[in-house]
Amino acid sequence: MNENITIAVLYFTSFFTLINPLGVMPVFMTMTADLSTQERNKTARKAVIVAFLALLGFAFSGNILFDFFGISIDSFRIVGGIIFFLVGYDMLQARLGKTKIDSETEIKAYVNDISITPLAIPMICGPGAITNAIVLMEDSSNFEQKVILIGSIFLIMLITYIILLGASRISNFLGETGNKVLMRLMGLIVMVIAVEFFFAGLKPIIQGMFTV
Repeated sequence: MNENITIAVLYFTSFFTLINPLGVMPVFMTMTADLSTQERNKTARKAVIVAFLALLGFAFSGNILFDFFGISIDSFRIVGGIIFFLVGYDMLQARLGKTKIDSETEIKAYVNDISITPLAIPMICGPGAITNAIVLMEDSSNFEQKVILIGSIFLIMLITYIILLGASRISNFLGETGNKVLMRLMGLIVMVIAVEFFFAGLKPIIQGMFTV
């Protein structure tokens, strides 16, 4: 029993640190600044569900999937870095706030686009979280530990969803000017994160080329 509690704490803290729901919130706020509260909440819900399913998928079949396609987690980091950089650059130019989403069809398409990429993947379900899910599933030696792992992922996703719901109130409080300032600031931070992601994936690949 004590061992399972220790494992649960380990699983929870590792995922909370890697996913960092509080760090996702400002990016979510700036990307959904022009949406209504209802559409913003819908975006949060879809992003969290997609991220949860993706993490479960990688946890149960990550190694098999990566081996089948010949993909490494380092390659995933590089692609994630590129996606982050492009999103961060648009945020730095305050372009996301100028997105025209007037009709109901355009709003639905916009919500579907950003809720899957980049919010769900790779913002919430990033390379670190995916690697963690794969490794911890491999280390879970019995059924109880696997259930604890799934429960930890679910709890983190629930916390992330609650935090993103709170972003609606903060976004409304800041107003249009405040959201644009926050967007530019977070754009710069996202670009820095993107560079870290990119080189974290590139470094092992380059090292591997010279050691062969």
